[in-house]
Amino acid sequence: MKKEEISWILYDVANSAFVLIIVTMIMPIFFKEYAAAGLSGSESTALWGYANSAAALVIALASPIMGTLADYEGNKMKMFFPFFVTGIISTLLLVFVGQGGWISCLIIFMAAKIAWSGTLVFYDAFLVDITDEHNMDKVSSRGYGWGYIGSVIPFVIVILLILSAKDTPGQYTYFKIGFVITALWWLVFSIPMIKNVKQKYFIPHDLSPVKNSFRRMISGIKEIKKFKQIYLFLIAYFFYIDGVDTIISMAVAYGIDAGLGTVLLIGAILMIQVLAFPFSIVYGKLSEIFSAGTMIQAGIIVYVIITVISFFLPVIESENSKKIVFYLLSFLVATSMGGIQALSRSYFGKIIPPERSAEFFGLYNIFGKFAAIMGPFLMGAATDISGNSRYGILCIILLFAAGWILFRKAERVNMQLLKK
Repeated sequence: MKKEEISWILYDVANSAFVLIIVTMIMPIFFKEYAAAGLSGSESTALWGYANSAAALVIALASPIMGTLADYEGNKMKMFFPFFVTGIISTLLLVFVGQGGWISCLIIFMAAKIAWSGTLVFYDAFLVDITDEHNMDKVSSRGYGWGYIGSVIPFVIVILLILSAKDTPGQYTYFKIGFVITALWWLVFSIPMIKNVKQKYFIPHDLSPVKNSFRRMISGIKEIKKFKQIYLFLIAYFFYIDGVDTIISMAVAYGIDAGLGTVLLIGAILMIQVLAFPFSIVYGKLSEIFSAGTMIQAGIIVYVIITVISFFLPVIESENSKKIVFYLLSFLVATSMGGIQALSRSYFGKIIPPERSAEFFGLYNIFGKFAAIMGPFLMGAATDISGNSRYGILCIILLFAAGWILFRKAERVNMQLLKK
């Protein structure tokens, strides 16, 4: 692979540690057991859902103008860097959260997640600059694949530190050490991308870039109706990726509410990360045989199955049976988590004008981030109303169903255009 492709892939390795440790696994446990000490399980789960929704809302509102500004020559990296630095600093600030300090914890977490999400607007847009259409599915899939396997290294280090101090007075100090390790991992593996990835497609600078960016953003939103395959895909993506993101961000909190132990949850997440690596590559390979569209639909169906099984998890009486079912769920997540995200990114990259990639990926991110608002909020609200998080997880199936139906429509339109 080219140096630019490898450097771009390494940023997936860098930021995936944040996803695994801060968004998915270690941080939710730290929040529920330490920062939110004194709150009930349903209260802390709902707050965690609201915090994820709030962070997604901020970046969703900012993504379109970020994208239109980044399309100017040399702007992608210039705009990527401040978000990157803010994310590193915010992750380090989690070290100063005290027991019961759930408010400060959520504020810092949201700042870190907003910054992390902001870097992805520009990172995704760089895909068209570092490879061609023929290799886009492969490069995107390898990015997710290597991201999953690469993030396992800091995750294992952090887990071993935490387990070494389990049930001791200072055990949460090791959670904080994990936040430092996450920030350093993110920093080091981002260096190749910052150094080697350059913007190839761009719009020339003008005298009023901000003003004209707003104009282009507004006209772009209006103009998207002309690209039927793009707006149909974005609406479909809005629904199905919402379900994927909700399961990723809320899985640990749901597992704790279902009565699963921390060690079991850690083992399951580790298994997912390891298995997601080959399955992401497999999705990329299968897309060459069956098409990216077919594999995205297959991933949605797998997630519907996951959601249905998850609803029944808390009522399983046998402890051993519950563990087996949870590991089955983890395996199913591993088969499709990376593939559906990677192919969605490359599928979109192939149907947009390359010189306006940041603008269109800004829209891609606004649909993705607004979707990430609805799912956790829906689950949090349903949990609040019912007092039981299993009814929250059941709502997610509606998102996958809507996404699958709409994506099939988008795929039919895209196939018709390709024939022409």
